[in-house]
Amino acid sequence: MTEIPTPPPAANFSRYQKFVAGALMFLQFAIILDFMIISPLGAIIMPVLHVSPPQFGLIVSAYAFSAGASALLAAGFADRFDRKRFLLFFYCGFIIGTLWCGLAESFPALLLARIVTGVFGGVIGSVVLAIATDLFAANLRGRVMGIIQTAFSASQVLGLPAGLYLANRWNWHAPFWSIVVLGAIGGLVIAWGLRPVNAHLTLRQEHRAITHLLRTVAEPRYVTAFAATALLTLGGYLMMPFLSAFTVRNLGIDLEKLPIIYLVTGLCTIVAGPLIGKIADKVGRIPVFLVGCAISIIMVLTYTHLPPVPLPIVILVNVVMFVGIFSRLIPLQALISSVPDLTKRGSFNAVNSAIQQTAGGVASIIAGHIVSVGADGRLMHFDRVGYVVVCSTLMSAVLVWRIQQSLRKRLQPAAAV
Repeated sequence: MTEIPTPPPAANFSRYQKFVAGALMFLQFAIILDFMIISPLGAIIMPVLHVSPPQFGLIVSAYAFSAGASALLAAGFADRFDRKRFLLFFYCGFIIGTLWCGLAESFPALLLARIVTGVFGGVIGSVVLAIATDLFAANLRGRVMGIIQTAFSASQVLGLPAGLYLANRWNWHAPFWSIVVLGAIGGLVIAWGLRPVNAHLTLRQEHRAITHLLRTVAEPRYVTAFAATALLTLGGYLMMPFLSAFTVRNLGIDLEKLPIIYLVTGLCTIVAGPLIGKIADKVGRIPVFLVGCAISIIMVLTYTHLPPVPLPIVILVNVVMFVGIFSRLIPLQALISSVPDLTKRGSFNAVNSAIQQTAGGVASIIAGHIVSVGADGRLMHFDRVGYVVVCSTLMSAVLVWRIQQSLRKRLQPAAAV
């Protein structure tokens, strides 16, 4: 059996690894911001392009579904190329799609542009995780996953407010143009500074892409990881579509104060993300994950049962709840990074990304069928959404425990040699 090359263990990031971690976080920031920016622009886009609410909903969902489909289709080819070249190909397509969004002047043009952007952007996240796994030893992956995940918070704290300012200052095209300019500059830096990531090409590959894909989705230990990802994503996205509405209509917080909640929560998670990753590397992924599950369950049940309360209480509950969510997500990503073989890391992460996209869409549909609006405008049955989140969290904890036991069994023979 061919020995799989792995990065040597290290206590801290090297200078090059610091550059790689920053570059991967930037890539995540760009694709998350591009995905998220369309929703708050709806109030501007709909009257300008004469788009109805159902049509705008189609524009928003088009990105997610095209991203999921492309990630799945790319899985068969993800391990056949240098990961740097594979990444840059899809990143260039993502930049072109975003530019198209900035030039669109009609509903059909914007819809097609979002589909194209999703086709390319949907693959980038999986390549980012594959590169992180290839270039960072297992004892450093919690930290790098924590850094990468801060992109979500940074997009909320920095990206969305800046995008809305540009849209209000000029027009709704401006945020997309700014993403293109910043994205192009970042892409050039990554193309210049990132070394080839091709250690997997030295090992034997399946001859056919479809065989590579089928063997990835049929591997039992991979399926367990896919199921854990689906359950955690489902639980994470169930509450998202209605958080702002619940905060305003049920908790009595003024709409103008919502940005304060997002700002404080985002800043706290930016600080917490790398710390959670560092703790996971030191004390273990499973303990941190289980603590994150416990915090998430308590805070989800607290939040979904809150009566009208002052703004500081809402902010505190939000901060603790999202720290709990990150305390699940970061250790999970660090843990499952050790699940796939080197020759299947690209396809594994691509399938995992497709599952995340699909699970997010399914979660929104499920939540939409549970929640209703009362005669007084308040959201009804939001507490039931919380119960579903708790159930998905508990089931995911069982699967993650099984993943850990499976990894331990695989590593024991290697340690004995």
